[in-house]
Amino acid sequence: MTERLYYHDSFLYSFDAYVLECAERNGKTVVVLDRTAFYPTSGGQVFDTGKFILSDNREVPVTEVAEEEDGQVFHIVPEQLEKGQSVVGLIDAARRRDHMQQHSGQHVLSAAFVRLFNAPTVSFHMGVETCTIDLAVKSLSAIQVAQAEQLANEIVTEDRPVNIRFVLLEEARQLELRKLPPKQTEELRLIDIVDFDLTPCGGTHVRSTGQIGAILLRKIENVKQGMRVEFVCGARAVATARQDYTTLTQAAAPLSAHIRELPQQIDKLLQENKAAGKTHHKLLEELAELQTDRLLAQAKGTPRLVISVFAERDATFIKLLAQKLTASSDQVIALFASGAGQTTLVFAQTPGMKSNMGKLMKDAMNKLGGRGGGSADMAQGGLSGAIDEAKMEQILREAAAKL
Repeated sequence: MTERLYYHDSFLYSFDAYVLECAERNGKTVVVLDRTAFYPTSGGQVFDTGKFILSDNREVPVTEVAEEEDGQVFHIVPEQLEKGQSVVGLIDAARRRDHMQQHSGQHVLSAAFVRLFNAPTVSFHMGVETCTIDLAVKSLSAIQVAQAEQLANEIVTEDRPVNIRFVLLEEARQLELRKLPPKQTEELRLIDIVDFDLTPCGGTHVRSTGQIGAILLRKIENVKQGMRVEFVCGARAVATARQDYTTLTQAAAPLSAHIRELPQQIDKLLQENKAAGKTHHKLLEELAELQTDRLLAQAKGTPRLVISVFAERDATFIKLLAQKLTASSDQVIALFASGAGQTTLVFAQTPGMKSNMGKLMKDAMNKLGGRGGGSADMAQGGLSGAIDEAKMEQILREAAAKL
């Protein structure tokens, strides 16, 4: 079994080892060493990456590290290595330090939620940009989140030692552990944040809480297991805060506002937009009324057939106009097209007439390669490409010929 060097020193970034096995598994080349400082994906923490330096100074990338159910550690590499070959393993130090900050921060945060609200962590996930913990509680308020964040950062500021202990299972059961692992072995590795948290864990951790850096809680959401809390620690927290500040500053600049005034400014814009929308709709109603009178005066025969292309109007207007036309007279058929935005066709008739607008629209869309449909009295269709006004007029005339 491979000796796991990170169990004793998470800051070990280079080591010597021998190849015990090299084989193909699931289409990947895997290497088993007699000892390793590479951390395999486990317990919510993702794997280390790095490289092997061979005796001839050739470098072989380690792109992934996995753990089998029997505890064996596999290093994924792009080429075969010889059994018995000596290697120097080099860990990607920046990636390892980030993982130590996130995982140690998770321990502090999970302990804070237990101490303050008796909310145990049931799962932990370390993502590329953010991390999450799922808490076994039905609800969590913004105030509670802020309180947990404050306590966690107080523990960081106090720079408490983070120690590693190995104890037998029976002894562990006598200790005040935050939780016991689902897979229990005769000996457990405990991570001890002095006078704050004691829990079994096989991950990599900092030496003191000050090395975690700031712990920043991002958002909360309901999940099947309870409440999910998104967070970032250390360098990630700094990068996230910088990105958020840049985004807010860019959003506030056109409004000539401070970022803290954005909620009020956005609410003001929404209210103004809502009022403008009502005014716009009222104007459209008035314009549609005028157009209705003009088009009806021009239409001849029974039923009155109105065909028109509105190159500078959108789908909303021609649909509104079609509704007004078909509601204003006993027998009207309207075949309209709009050119603003997506090219749109609207076919409508006075309710109860014998034609079928839905079928007429489907026939037109099948021929034009568009999508649409509707009821017997009203149908709408859209085309992905632009069509000139003359061509659209021809399309409407061809549809009218089928009535």
